[in-house]
Amino acid sequence: MILKSSPAAPYSFSVRLTPRTAGSAFEIAGADHATQARITRRYELSGWEQSDYLDLFERIARDFGTRLPRNRQESMAPAFKAPYRVLLDRNISPDIWYGYGDPAVTFVPAQRTGDGDWYYLFATSNDAPNSFPILRSRSLESWEPVSFVFPEGRKPSWAADGLNVSDYWAPEMHIAGDQYLVCFSAREKNGSLAIGLAWSARPEGPFETDDAPLIGGGVIDAHLFVTREGRTFLFWKEDSNDVWPALLSAFFHEHPSHVASLLPSVEDQRTASLALTLWPWVQTLEPMERFLVQQVLIEAVVEDFSGFRQRLQALLTGDAPDEIKQPGREILAALRTPVFAQEFDPRTRRLMGERVVLLENDQAWEAHLIEGIWVLEHEGSFYMFYSGNDFSTPEYGTGVAMAASPLGPYRKVEQPLLRSSAEWLGPGHPSVARGPDGAPWLFLHAFFPGEAGYKKFRALLTVPLAFSEGSVGLRPTSTQ
Repeated sequence: MILKSSPAAPYSFSVRLTPRTAGSAFEIAGADHATQARITRRYELSGWEQSDYLDLFERIARDFGTRLPRNRQESMAPAFKAPYRVLLDRNISPDIWYGYGDPAVTFVPAQRTGDGDWYYLFATSNDAPNSFPILRSRSLESWEPVSFVFPEGRKPSWAADGLNVSDYWAPEMHIAGDQYLVCFSAREKNGSLAIGLAWSARPEGPFETDDAPLIGGGVIDAHLFVTREGRTFLFWKEDSNDVWPALLSAFFHEHPSHVASLLPSVEDQRTASLALTLWPWVQTLEPMERFLVQQVLIEAVVEDFSGFRQRLQALLTGDAPDEIKQPGREILAALRTPVFAQEFDPRTRRLMGERVVLLENDQAWEAHLIEGIWVLEHEGSFYMFYSGNDFSTPEYGTGVAMAASPLGPYRKVEQPLLRSSAEWLGPGHPSVARGPDGAPWLFLHAFFPGEAGYKKFRALLTVPLAFSEGSVGLRPTSTQ
């Protein structure tokens, strides 16, 4: 495959791409960023994981002056500190491939189990053969693997399955009457992300599931919340994490003359010029790989997210033609990730009434997305814990918003509750359960320093919460 950038692009590239059984070979011709002389360089892509693409774009950046991937940049150790207690920092089963990302911890009391109190942990499994590991612990001190929500060969009929194809994310187990409901995200066979439900009479399973998702069309991170009065609500987010980068790459491919006005820095113009050259190939890839190839373009936008939005809005005003305005509006819309909620009937497993929008990414630290919602009712107030920014970078963190009703309106705390520290990067996707002391504890995942990335190991951490006059903070555990 031979790809060439448009003459209207700020920087000219040509790419000869040769697919391989395990990876691809790229022969890229463009201007040397130091001398401006025309050079040609050859790169071997050893696989299709995020680290493979980060290695590729790091080498390209050294030669052609494109943006260096965030996870390949040197940075100062963050100054933030939190009184974390580490619960799991290694895989305890060979069938658990990626650790404990998007951890949902549920406390199941003795009167339900007949076998004493138990904590149950459910976690993301990505494309592993066994989906959604289930672990349990008496007191959070030690954990034992129990089973999987969907063991190999028992995946939902509607969901895609296979290495680098399926994406099984963010399972949560909740007690609903005499059953245990698990809400989760998976990719439909058409490539679109959807929310499904599974149920069982026991927290260990086996779990049954419907032949169709509960909600489709690009949605993830479902959360079930039951009020003290017994009403149940489903929360979820619209997933545009992959949508707007694809729309932007296509826009730059069709209208390369607008790269310079939307991305002022030279390195980002080079990055976008290469991205628009690669777009005819990129659009043929599986959704998650397509996202990984566009990671550096995403980081170019996120570096000055509010500025990029303002520049794009300015481009669409005045006498801009429809072929500019229509895709520009679609990009602007996809740069927002709304969080929805709707009442849910656990007996029929169906949504009721109308959905409402509760939150959007509108804080500087959140950049292009918010996700990973968990709602807690405490002393008459409702606390929505959530994560923002790119989960695979140190910018990822956990925020909180408060309301007097489960459907809001919610008021965000301006600064994140948790952010990267010298010991742990990207703390996020929180859940809340009753701790050993009877008070609410926050559970979350985080990466080891220098190890953030898609499919990288994520440890399970916890920290007790402290509430005071309508605010929430952190408090040390008794073991610290």
